[in-house]
Amino acid sequence: MSEDNILTPQGWIRGRLLHQHGKVTQIEGTPCDPSENDLPYLLPGFIDLHVHGGGGKDIMQGGDAFETIARTHLRFGTTSLLATTMTAPPEEISEILGQLGAYCEQRQPGTARVLGVHLEGPFINPGKLGAQPNFAHTAISAEVEDYLRLAPIRVITIAPEIAGHAALIRDLSARGIRMQIGHTLGSYEEGVAALEAGVTSFTHLYNAMSPLHHREPGIVGAALAHARYAELIPDLLHVHPGAMRVALRSIPCLYCVTDSTAAAGMPDGEYKLGSHTVTKCLGGVRLADGTLAGSTLTMDQALRNLVKIGLPLAEASQRLSQFPADYLGLPERGRLQTGSWADCVRLDRSLTLTSIMVEGEVQ
Repeated sequence: MSEDNILTPQGWIRGRLLHQHGKVTQIEGTPCDPSENDLPYLLPGFIDLHVHGGGGKDIMQGGDAFETIARTHLRFGTTSLLATTMTAPPEEISEILGQLGAYCEQRQPGTARVLGVHLEGPFINPGKLGAQPNFAHTAISAEVEDYLRLAPIRVITIAPEIAGHAALIRDLSARGIRMQIGHTLGSYEEGVAALEAGVTSFTHLYNAMSPLHHREPGIVGAALAHARYAELIPDLLHVHPGAMRVALRSIPCLYCVTDSTAAAGMPDGEYKLGSHTVTKCLGGVRLADGTLAGSTLTMDQALRNLVKIGLPLAEASQRLSQFPADYLGLPERGRLQTGSWADCVRLDRSLTLTSIMVEGEVQ
């Protein structure tokens, strides 16, 4: 077995990773500086907490779409992910959650592990839909409980300014569900109050939320001033590199997501995003009116983009693996150490993927 520059929580190790039964058993080697050799990099597998689709399929299509999406994203180094829903009528959401609940119980060979669900809507502000279909409504406790019985919902995006949502944030966050602010017209004060009530992150920071102004800081201001975690789409299209740097400097555990659509890994053309038809062109995905509608980003490209704007490779990796795992409370994922899942990606010196391992299974 060849040697690699292995990124561990303690730093770089020049050596070999050993694994058995899907878990890392040992990392043999010595501390190193990767700039002093030409060996490949071995990094923790990427963890994407915001995935709508890929390989021509959308989560809301159900059926074989889940496997296609999980297989597609594994090709680009994502070893685990959250299946992310779109705003839709409750009966449609329930149908998809029922299917996802069964799908999450096991992993098919050659696919990324689906850790659970990110419910993005319908509890968002209808005045800040972005690319979400117009089925937003106020959260009803009975509806939420129905959803929770159907699938392992790990994350819920919510607009905190809507009457009744503060109580829901307090209740669900106390039960271990990660509540995120997104698709919101809320004020800075409402954002701070939501954080105090239990909100723990912000959905695609800067996008579909009230912006920062020096006299009205908005939800973006609340995130930059107070958040420990927030997700950001580093496709260099949704957020300017300068704004990315502001967030990276302000939010200690900022982590990156793709917000990928069915168009990820596919040629230009038309694809489904929930009930919308979207067009992939010019490196992005848009509605007919030009509104950005998710992305075509993959996590390996996200890594390269972070390095391109100046992040050290180790930090870029951390924001694609360790921080999302930490956010979900998964200490056995997102890092390479004894006892962790053997989820890893090998990249050459140009940061091109050469091999992928998910739970000890080499791709």
